Amino acid sequence: MTAKKVCGLLAAGVFIGVINGFFGGGGGMICVPALLLLGLANKNAQATAILIMLPISIASAIVYYSNGFVEWDMVLYVSIGSVIGGIVGAYLLKKLSNNVLQYIFALVVIAAGIKMLI
Repeated sequence: MTAKKVCGLLAAGVFIGVINGFFGGGGGMICVPALLLLGLANKNAQATAILIMLPISIASAIVYYSNGFVEWDMVLYVSIGSVIGGIVGAYLLKKLSNNVLQYIFALVVIAAGIKMLI
């Protein structure tokens, strides 16, 4: 890997980390398109983004926790649902084509954007 590509990846990582830390999530919405631009197929980009988001999310959670922003009564139930949803989503990722995944991802991003505006 060239030094230029490494610098580009590091810069993308900093940007994704800032977005995730600032908004408490959403870095994956930036990470997946960035990985697609780097030439990864949709399935690879989405799976890779999950692993990229793990350390970012842990770091953000530590900062949020230390500032008293965590609502513990919701953590357990949402975490259980998220694990179940993550398993189902990973299974569906294997079954769907890259084109279908691209459309679903685009629709989710558009829906999230509309929801934020309303």
